[in-house]
Amino acid sequence: MKLFHIADTHLGHAAFNRLDAESGINLREKQIYDNFLSAIEKIIAEKPDVLVHAGDLFDQVKPKTRAYTTVLEALDQLHAAGIPLVIIAGNHSMVKTRYTTSPFEVLRYHRGEIFAAYSFRYEKVEIGDSVFHLIPNMLRPEDYRTAYDQVELSRDHHNVLVTHGLATAIKDKRLATVAEHELDTTILSDAFDYIALGHYHRQARIMENAWYSGSIEYLSYGEISDPKGGLIIDLKRSSGRSGPAISPVKLPCTPMIDLGTISCEGLHPSDITGEIISRVTDLKVPLHAMAQVTLEGLSREHGRGPDMRELACVREGVLNLKIRALAGEQGQAVPIQQDVRAIDYLQEFSSFIGKQQLSPRQKEYVGQCGLDVLRTVMEEHREAAE
Repeated sequence: MKLFHIADTHLGHAAFNRLDAESGINLREKQIYDNFLSAIEKIIAEKPDVLVHAGDLFDQVKPKTRAYTTVLEALDQLHAAGIPLVIIAGNHSMVKTRYTTSPFEVLRYHRGEIFAAYSFRYEKVEIGDSVFHLIPNMLRPEDYRTAYDQVELSRDHHNVLVTHGLATAIKDKRLATVAEHELDTTILSDAFDYIALGHYHRQARIMENAWYSGSIEYLSYGEISDPKGGLIIDLKRSSGRSGPAISPVKLPCTPMIDLGTISCEGLHPSDITGEIISRVTDLKVPLHAMAQVTLEGLSREHGRGPDMRELACVREGVLNLKIRALAGEQGQAVPIQQDVRAIDYLQEFSSFIGKQQLSPRQKEYVGQCGLDVLRTVMEEHREAAE
């Protein structure tokens, strides 16, 4: 069987307060919708037997109307091509209680062959020569073990585990998001022919048979060097401990370009501004792409740094230009004061909590509650701005 593995599409994600002139919606949000549909077309062209989505289809528990219609359009295309969809709920689109209606309930009414797990329990489905064991995002970390203990591997089928969480092998890569749970190493067993993982946005191999497909899109500047796309898995070529044949596939996404580091020592502020403009121009940054430049050695003599008015000529052509300065003895990169749109407020809050004298349980509780409140405030601010 040939699988196509994707995850973390985050439909409905919006950023940078730029609006699309034609539709009036957030431009970044529209890019993600359009790229997702283009990605579905490319996936269909690969003719997989099954499309596996390992969680975070939507960016939030209550998806926007445009996010729903985009998914329904994609399901129409998959249905026409005869490709089943196996999908689980991730932490971003998983309801927080057992009594709240899941956004995945809507998918039940589509005529396509869709197998969705979102009810805080283990489920399985047999498709062709494979059995898919589905463990969605759970309410509590220990619930993963309870769900996993219900798995009964098939002896005459390929066994594929689909789950969403942070493997302990990369626990230092925490995203600091609500309901981010670690996956016990015993769950990621070589007894499965393949394990399709979601949550970590970088495409990465955890074991010979266990992979994160990563997100399709760049969702933060922390991902600027990450490979993006999906994975093709050929289970027919699985050979026990050596694992199945895995092939990374690039999918349509909005570029995020690193413009490098500018050494500011001895430069006049106007020279810094000119160098930024030159880099955007010389590297031919695509229209409405995202770009980042780092300033090293920026001092008080440089005043406020580059002239934002002078940079308007290039800032208008890109979706967002993040300008950050290396500060402190450790060379920590921080956004310069004028570039407020570039600040990742969720990451800033998580970093702040990490530096406080709190117990691990206190940090976890305050971090989860604070991020939840902060997201709500940011969403209200975004809606008011639009």
